[in-house]
Amino acid sequence: MSPLRAAVVAISLTVAVMALGGCDSDDGSANGAGKPSAGPSVIAPGKPGEAAETLSAADAAKRRSDDSPNSADFAYVQMMIVHHSQALEMTALVPTRAGSSQVERLADRISAAQLPEINAMKGWLKTHDGSEQPQEQEHDHAAMPGMATEAQLKELRAAKGKAFDELFLKLMITHHDGAITMATDVLAQGNNIQVEEMANDVIAQQTSEINRMRELS
Repeated sequence: MSPLRAAVVAISLTVAVMALGGCDSDDGSANGAGKPSAGPSVIAPGKPGEAAETLSAADAAKRRSDDSPNSADFAYVQMMIVHHSQALEMTALVPTRAGSSQVERLADRISAAQLPEINAMKGWLKTHDGSEQPQEQEHDHAAMPGMATEAQLKELRAAKGKAFDELFLKLMITHHDGAITMATDVLAQGNNIQVEEMANDVIAQQTSEINRMRELS
């Protein structure tokens, strides 16, 4: 073998050995020195009024896995139980007072959706050792968005036929708007995935019902 050919063969063998060595040591290391890859950075949006954060992939994964309920989650669930309960109180008046079969069907739909949601929220509180009673708004239901006042409920109880239908739709649209506001707030401020799912369900369901009630108004 000529000296030139021998040099070419030696170089080729060296390159092959280096390539094989690189494959054998490919254990997910970022630099071949046994250090785990940090992965790409992740931009995490901040809460309202707060700046976004730049997190490592590892920190972002940890944050995603920690969905421990915070005070916003508990307040939302506690207040929404009360909020839904008033909606059921209003729909219970419909069978003996409504003049429209369409309003009756709508009330049935609201009841069928909100009673299971109340039970689910009570179950969530039990799982997370939370009280069903809103702490800050124990005696002030008016502080919850969309809640009907006692005077409005009294007027609704006294109404019949078309007058009942019109007032029921007016109060329930406002009630649903309030529930959507509460659900939107907890999506921005809460931390628990299950509460997030419940809030998204409220927004989807009650937006659809608002559209239907506006058609009937």
